[in-house]
Amino acid sequence: MTGRPVPVQGLCDAADRLVEADAALAGLHMRCGGDMPGTLAVPALLTMVRRTRASGVAQLRTLGAVDEGRMIAFLAHVTPEGEGTRIVLSQWRLAGEPVAELGSDDALLYQIAALHALLDADQRVLAVDLRSDAAALAGIAERWQSGQGVWSEAVELIGVAHRQPLHWRLLDDVAFRVAGSERIWRARLMPHGDAGFDLLVMPDTLEDLPDAAPAVPVAAPAMLPPNRLIGRDLAPALRQPINRIIANAETIRTRLAGPIADAYAGYAADIAEAGRHLLALVEDLADLDAVEAPEFAPAPDRIDLADCARRAAGILAMRAQERGIALVVPGEDITVPAIGEFRRVLQDLLNLLTNAIRYSPAQSTVTIETGGDADRAWIAVRDEGAGLAADQTANVFEKFERLGRSGDGGSGLGLYISRRLARAMGGDLVVSAGPGARFELSLPGRAE
Repeated sequence: MTGRPVPVQGLCDAADRLVEADAALAGLHMRCGGDMPGTLAVPALLTMVRRTRASGVAQLRTLGAVDEGRMIAFLAHVTPEGEGTRIVLSQWRLAGEPVAELGSDDALLYQIAALHALLDADQRVLAVDLRSDAAALAGIAERWQSGQGVWSEAVELIGVAHRQPLHWRLLDDVAFRVAGSERIWRARLMPHGDAGFDLLVMPDTLEDLPDAAPAVPVAAPAMLPPNRLIGRDLAPALRQPINRIIANAETIRTRLAGPIADAYAGYAADIAEAGRHLLALVEDLADLDAVEAPEFAPAPDRIDLADCARRAAGILAMRAQERGIALVVPGEDITVPAIGEFRRVLQDLLNLLTNAIRYSPAQSTVTIETGGDADRAWIAVRDEGAGLAADQTANVFEKFERLGRSGDGGSGLGLYISRRLARAMGGDLVVSAGPGARFELSLPGRAE
């Protein structure tokens, strides 16, 4: 229901009974336990309707609700009409659905976030969805859900000296502590225009997961830099200002701040694209710093490679569609159990899929294949591009290797990092020569 193009309308009488409604509102009302006609059964919307009727003043705000166990948010405009009220709902969105404009890196955050909250335009909490294995955040989730206040007022922000209220760009990627948890957490804010924000909460650092297979450490490289500046200090410091540059450029490009000439909108688009390229490079350098650290070890868990394939394809589906590329993925009935760190496996798959989409001819097919047994599981990405020559297969995993390509936005680090991650998890990443590149990621298998 994200991005509903036509507003949903309804009419309540003087007793706040919903007497007329479009199908979407009527369905939500009845799934919340109401009857048609009957007292409006969506709690936050009912409160708004009662206030509007009593005051005679129209109200506009973002509201949240629970629809069959899933959180939704919408922009509600309630106006007096006769003795009752007119309801107009727009900008519906479903929790867990990233907005279409997000890149693969941001979309990945929705998959790994320990907590996902819906915020209104003033950053007040509307609804909270807590992942089942994130018990450390249960206390703050309950507080956010019951208090309905600004989310940042209930946590201890780290490195923020400004007083509330804070603009959302000052809080994007901020680190914070919560009562009842010794860990440091990090917040990512995904704006939805006037409809508010998605708040994604994830740990600032990873911990080993219980009952996981032992991690396979990465051998230290021959020479290590004297300090790990990019990963520890520079990358976190750069993310926020670069994200601001991108956000401001997009605001100008889309003319949200006012009309501008087409040429300046084009300049803003170039600035935003350059910012995204710089941010991707910073993230690659941070990943490089991490995987080359002698103490680096992933946190393996029991995962399903077929499920990872479907998630990765879903994240990149729009990018593939723009180029007319069909993505073929394992069916919903297929499972390929393996041992690996979910976030790192998904990162590898997104890198392989992004490359396949980028270098495949338009109107072609990219196929994700899976297989394995109790000892070894594998997942492969195969495209219909020119492929690699035998001598190129030996060099493609080298650091900063571009195989003569330039101007495509890549850093030459993605495949190097992906192979390091695969080997750190006890597996490997290989490529086959010939027409149509085929990259295969293998991991330790596990019996069901």
